[in-house]
Amino acid sequence: MLAGCAGTRAEAPAASEAPLADATALLRDNISIDVHTHAGANGITSRTARPSDDLARQMRAGRIAVLCLADVPDGPILGRNARNVLVALRTPEPGFLYGYHLDRLAWVDELVAKHGIRRALTVADLKAAHAAGQPAIIVDIEGLDFLEKKLERLEESYRRGVRTMQLVHYTPNDIGDFQTGPVVHHGLSPFGADVIRACDRLGVVVDVAHATADTVTQALRVSTTPLLLSHTALRGSRAQGPTPLTERQITPDHARALAEAGGSIGIWHFFPSLERYVDGLKEMADVVGVDHVSIGTDTASTPGLFSEYDHFPRLVDAMLRGGFTPADAAKVVGGNYLRIFAAATG
Repeated sequence: MLAGCAGTRAEAPAASEAPLADATALLRDNISIDVHTHAGANGITSRTARPSDDLARQMRAGRIAVLCLADVPDGPILGRNARNVLVALRTPEPGFLYGYHLDRLAWVDELVAKHGIRRALTVADLKAAHAAGQPAIIVDIEGLDFLEKKLERLEESYRRGVRTMQLVHYTPNDIGDFQTGPVVHHGLSPFGADVIRACDRLGVVVDVAHATADTVTQALRVSTTPLLLSHTALRGSRAQGPTPLTERQITPDHARALAEAGGSIGIWHFFPSLERYVDGLKEMADVVGVDHVSIGTDTASTPGLFSEYDHFPRLVDAMLRGGFTPADAAKVVGGNYLRIFAAATG
């Protein structure tokens, strides 16, 4: 979830425009993954919308195979400050965020049970869903504030089907420091290290989006598997242009540290056009290499390139026209996250 408004909504291509054959073939032959999404205004972060068939429809129309669908446990206490940046407006009562998190897991259960979406727990699940043409999700948590120093809640989430966990978000917690908040732990806390060890033991991808560079550096020392940084852009991105999201962008050194340990960095969709988004992917690839870049749109209700997934083939087409080879595009579109997911889940 982003730090501020992304500016003017980019104009999406008309739904009737057919994607080029090369993009369609790439999506047919490779597992495509958005490594961080809330699935639009009526997705998992909506407090009123119930699950529906619409997400499966969008995914089929857009030929996208997998979404890392992110629950946001601190969502009910967030609001914007005077700088239009998301912050926690109050300290939650003990157990409040945990209760909301459980409600969102129940939302996912209903989505999977009734609306044509498969919940993937392993690489084999992803491959089977793709072969069958069935849309799949990897259940994700954006911010582990609900743990309240109780690792048994992490294990419960794993049993409920969560396979990606982001350490921090916008609410100060016992795990580590986040980019838009005060320095409390000077990086990763001892409990945060225990959380990463538990994720490694269980088989969960650790996501360090929103974490400070110090938190990421220390997390890299603890983790035995590659880390994901699911949604950001390169600091000072010319492709993105002026943005209130500067605090959430990452420096080249921050990016290289993650890539050198085998991780991947998702690029969000807050760009003025598909072509500029492709330039944003290339900016990061120029720093860390194409093996360490992913698509992490952070699609929610805030303006960006994608309000839904019908137009995803247009992005792949723009990548192919913008200089990515089919092999490199396949890595960015899904292969790099698939490698990390395989390393974590075995």
